Amino acid sequence: MVLAELGHQIASAIQEMSKKAVVGDKEISLLLNDIARALLQADVSLAIVKKLQNAVKAEIAIAEGAAGLNLRKIAQQAVFNAVKRMMDPGVKPFVPRKGVANVVMFVGLQGSGKTTSVTKYALYFQKKGFKTAVVCADTFRAGAYDQLQQNASKAKVRFYGSMVESDPVVIAKEGVAELKREKYDLIVVDTSGRHKQEAALFEEMSQVESAIKPHDIVYVMDGTNGQAIYDQAVEFKAKVAVGSVIITKLDCNGTKGGGALSAVAATSSPIIFIGTGEHFDEFELFNPQSFTSKMLGFGDVGGLMETLKDAKIDANSELYKRFQEGVFTMRDMYEHLQNVMKLGPVGKILDMIPGMQGLAQAAAQQGHDGNDVMRGFLHILDSMTPAELDDPKIRKNMNISRMVRIAKGSGKTVIEVQNMMMTYCKFEEVAKKMGNVNFKQMARDPQAFVGRSGSANMAQIAKALDPGTLSKLGGVDGLKGLMRQMQGMPGLSGMPGLKGLF
Repeated sequence: MVLAELGHQIASAIQEMSKKAVVGDKEISLLLNDIARALLQADVSLAIVKKLQNAVKAEIAIAEGAAGLNLRKIAQQAVFNAVKRMMDPGVKPFVPRKGVANVVMFVGLQGSGKTTSVTKYALYFQKKGFKTAVVCADTFRAGAYDQLQQNASKAKVRFYGSMVESDPVVIAKEGVAELKREKYDLIVVDTSGRHKQEAALFEEMSQVESAIKPHDIVYVMDGTNGQAIYDQAVEFKAKVAVGSVIITKLDCNGTKGGGALSAVAATSSPIIFIGTGEHFDEFELFNPQSFTSKMLGFGDVGGLMETLKDAKIDANSELYKRFQEGVFTMRDMYEHLQNVMKLGPVGKILDMIPGMQGLAQAAAQQGHDGNDVMRGFLHILDSMTPAELDDPKIRKNMNISRMVRIAKGSGKTVIEVQNMMMTYCKFEEVAKKMGNVNFKQMARDPQAFVGRSGSANMAQIAKALDPGTLSKLGGVDGLKGLMRQMQGMPGLSGMPGLKGLF
């Protein structure tokens, strides 16, 4: 995802400024120039770049007057806020409600990933408990009917379409009416696209809009289109009431993504999802704060909490209780890895953890896939005896003959078994360091946790963290600030599940 590279460049520019012995106007100017260069290379429009620079300067000027504030931190926060505003028009997106018929219409150019996004959108809300259905009102593209029908079948989402009716307006109107009678909560209508904007496309979209009266119109934009997407967005917004935006193909090689981000300003409509692949689970809910935080290498604790909550990781499990006691066996590791596998692609999870961004991407470039590595570890653990799985001293008793036997039984090499053992030793070390941390207290009252009475717990966490990660968090003070930010976050009760990610 090239936006991650853009974020890395901006984060690097901030770090270079922070290394300076003295930070003044000259250093701030160099920082803004470096950021502007990175944004322009990513296809962000010049007007948006200038607006961002002016916003950073204005925020620094206002904050500089406050006594005792660190100019480095002021600049960092100002850059973060400006990047976030670039992706946030300040408009709240439409959110479907259960118990009523929510009609959502998708529009976009042909090839933008619109039809795939329709299925992903419907499936996302179906997993949230909505009764969802999709309507194929695309009669222009050959194969649109089959594609959406097959996608809907795979996702187990109700499909409506017609092989005999050629008028998309009739199909859309009749489909919505039938699905309303069947009491569907969310009805997603896929419309025709074209290779370029033309009068026929906009006229058809307008007629479908009038016929079904959607609660929201989602414009799907192709993240690979560069700066051209800005003009496309302007024209779509002028013809139909675009209320939300989905950006697709942010995983493609050569995708700069900046053009799509600056196009959000053209629609003044919020981004609701981003597509990062063809698979149905490669579809991320967009939150400007979280996205900017991940993009700049600060992680996404709020998103992590939601992911842990959705995975239903049990904070009262025996594994958690043993973890609290500082005990971590091979069997614990097996359960631990299974829990992590529930969360989805490892790279997505790592990007949410402060200091871990880029690890999955770097591993992928070397031919290593995190999920494949974990599956390999599970196969190795499957080849161990019950006594080995439950032996707390297994690291001392794992001799070469045992490793050879386990390697043969799992179809792995002795080196792979050794790598798994090294990983286990790291997990065990963290478990011992964090055994005294009261996670349940932290989940109930993060504010009390970071107060005087929680200083010992905080010190334990700080010791357990990798020094580089702790440094990126801003040391112990930064860790305390992170805990305060987590107060009241959705899914905070799942905090103990963080055991599965250290």
